[in-house]
Amino acid sequence: MFTTRPTLQGTFGMVSSTHWLASQSAMAVLEDGGNAFDAAVAAGFVLHVVEPHLNGPAGEVPILLAPAGGEVKVLCGQGVAPAGATIAHYRTLGLDLVPGTGPLAAAVPGAFDAWMLLLRDHGTKPLADVLKHAIGYAEHGHAPVERVGETVETVRALFETEWRSSAAVYLPDGSSPRPGELFRNPALAATWKRLLAEVSGAGDRASQIEKARETWRSGFIADALVRQAQQPTVDTSGEHHSGTLTAADLAGWSASYEAPATYDWQGWTICKPGPWSQGPALLQQLALLPTELPPYGSAAYVHVLIEGCKLAMADREAWYGDGAAVPLDDLLSSAYNEQRRSLIGREASSELRPGHPAGQAPRLARHIRNPGAAPSGYSSLGAGEPTVNAGLRRRDSGEAAVTRDGATSGDTCHLDVVDRWGNMVAATPSGGWLQSNPVVPELGFPLGTRLQMAWLDEGLPNSLVPGRRPRTTLSPTIALRDGVPTLAFGTPGGDQQDQWQLHFFLAVALRGEVRGGLDLQGAIDAPNWHNESFPSSFHPRATHPGLVTVESRMQREVIEDLKRRGHDVLVGEPWSEGRLCAVARDVRTGVLSAAANPRGMQGYAVGR
Repeated sequence: MFTTRPTLQGTFGMVSSTHWLASQSAMAVLEDGGNAFDAAVAAGFVLHVVEPHLNGPAGEVPILLAPAGGEVKVLCGQGVAPAGATIAHYRTLGLDLVPGTGPLAAAVPGAFDAWMLLLRDHGTKPLADVLKHAIGYAEHGHAPVERVGETVETVRALFETEWRSSAAVYLPDGSSPRPGELFRNPALAATWKRLLAEVSGAGDRASQIEKARETWRSGFIADALVRQAQQPTVDTSGEHHSGTLTAADLAGWSASYEAPATYDWQGWTICKPGPWSQGPALLQQLALLPTELPPYGSAAYVHVLIEGCKLAMADREAWYGDGAAVPLDDLLSSAYNEQRRSLIGREASSELRPGHPAGQAPRLARHIRNPGAAPSGYSSLGAGEPTVNAGLRRRDSGEAAVTRDGATSGDTCHLDVVDRWGNMVAATPSGGWLQSNPVVPELGFPLGTRLQMAWLDEGLPNSLVPGRRPRTTLSPTIALRDGVPTLAFGTPGGDQQDQWQLHFFLAVALRGEVRGGLDLQGAIDAPNWHNESFPSSFHPRATHPGLVTVESRMQREVIEDLKRRGHDVLVGEPWSEGRLCAVARDVRTGVLSAAANPRGMQGYAVGR
């Protein structure tokens, strides 16, 4: 079949990420003798520099890792709600939702510490070796992709009137970053250079990494983060609010390891982060598939996947969160999903239909139960609430949709690496967007806004509770074939991540092999789609029942059949849906493979 690019194949190492500079930086680390985990950390820090509208050091990152010969693990880089982030506090401020921007939306930053743990426990390289690529691009400049400048232009008025520290970085001469011209972030470069200077005398490699973690949590970086969090800042409520993050919150949190959530399907074992993420929604979608799928790519096939997704995402809303009692075993059980599968008919459903695992009654936020009610604490500051079509167009091209005040539907980055020893990693860094919070002047990057995903209702699995992780959309994947790690993949896209990933995985699993390896590029290039019949995880938490966005490359007869089935079909641009990355390893032959998304013209795979 025709593909936009070949599926790369080799035996030394493979990298795929959402930006070519991150991919090549990771490859440079592999060439220098590093392993997949060293390479992933280097790529992660480069992504902070070259995709600042999509992620930053004070954001978050879930990481799935499969050490050669070891067990798949989840490294959780999702920070928790600060001790002062109580529902009562936000209600006292007159808010019904956590704002989509500003310090009130900031969780404890998680990305930096997760990268450090990955490097300390599984890498081989000194910290200076993996940071040098990011420092070089921040200090000496890189040619930014178009979307960086476009995002800055969207929030120019906010930067110039309120978030002046952001204007100093992103509008230094009054102009936003321009393609073809070098863009620098000297404050960020200085932060990492100062960090390296402070840890240089700490001893061996592991001791230096530990010193870096300490500096982040209680040194000059922590001091600057807390000062910024306490600054009154205008947010999507239209008011100025201070955040709740304190020095004690930073000092008391660490990234951590845990077992993945898994599901077995036709010889594959799919590994995801747990129900503090939306990752199990992909597992539920697999569990909901009929024994005999309709022909790949047919209208019946697309319909079954859409309707199964609606059911899984309804369960996400009712049951997922960092609460202590998520009934995941029941949600993935054969009996439960057989009953749920019976709800999928020939016609499209526009209802949000969470299930009753083990006979329990589902619980939904008031905002979901009363979707027509306008939430308190949302203002566009004259810019107008983002329209669904405008939001879709921007988000589906792989970028965050933003209004002038910084309200964002959110987006992210992704990277995958496999090395010649068989180590494999998939990571989805996000948050800390340039449009999420003002840049911390001393550091060159902003705080994140992940708390916007928690509800201000008591007693829900995803209620805002101090010390609890807000349920994140971030959802990397590692798949085992007959018990052996074989495939690492993921995508940006917020709520769409586990839709696009399912479509990719099934395309790989159902369409077989090409040239002795998995046809990764063909699966990425295939026409894609998503639905929005569930509440968005991003402020202001909109729902669009029945809406399905498809690429115009989808066959016309399939589109017309979906409409006849009752789907509200929006036909998007031909290359607008998904930003998948993937790497693979064939354990029989030792052949490594990689592919990357052509949409947006910045994702690249490299390897040899």
